[in-house]
Amino acid sequence: MILASVFAARTRGSLIPVVSTAAMVTAGTLLLAACSAPSTPSGTTSALNPGTTTFTSASAPRIPNVTGRVLTGGKLSLASYRGHVTVLNFWGSWCTVCREEAPALSAAARHFGPAGVQFIGVDVQDNTASAEAYMKDFKIGYPSLSDSSDQIALEFSQVIPVTAFPSTLIISRNQRITGRIIGNASASNLSNLIQKAQKQP
Repeated sequence: MILASVFAARTRGSLIPVVSTAAMVTAGTLLLAACSAPSTPSGTTSALNPGTTTFTSASAPRIPNVTGRVLTGGKLSLASYRGHVTVLNFWGSWCTVCREEAPALSAAARHFGPAGVQFIGVDVQDNTASAEAYMKDFKIGYPSLSDSSDQIALEFSQVIPVTAFPSTLIISRNQRITGRIIGNASASNLSNLIQKAQKQP
């Protein structure tokens, strides 16, 4: 299930419904439409993992030149990760599905780190205290960019719906997107997409 801020207000880390059932159905329909928006580049969708798409070398979108503030301080540029397979995960401490997938991402970062695979988070619609607690709880050691106003998410709007969290992108060494997961990123799915990206020049 894909969560969006239109469904809930966040108070002290909990989700409190603020819309009627009819409104939720309408919003859900709009989200599904956003997921299949024509502006999103097409690729091969997995039958076993419907939220997963792989891109060929010819169709792989190039990542935007994004620089942002890291939650722990300082700045980070995605361009500096050129030459490394990179996993870019959009998350929020308020997002239930993000919490479900966090252990798999944390484990994958530890497993693939020695091979040079880099992991970066993008913390959306969040506050620093909640985000830092989330990273501590799930033992996430890789950096996350702060994106409280969705500016970084908007930079990727041609690849992922800006209302779809969590979303994960697998980026090749030449900074093209080779895989995309909209929704829960499982350990096996992450491993499969990372290994495919590692095989590319």
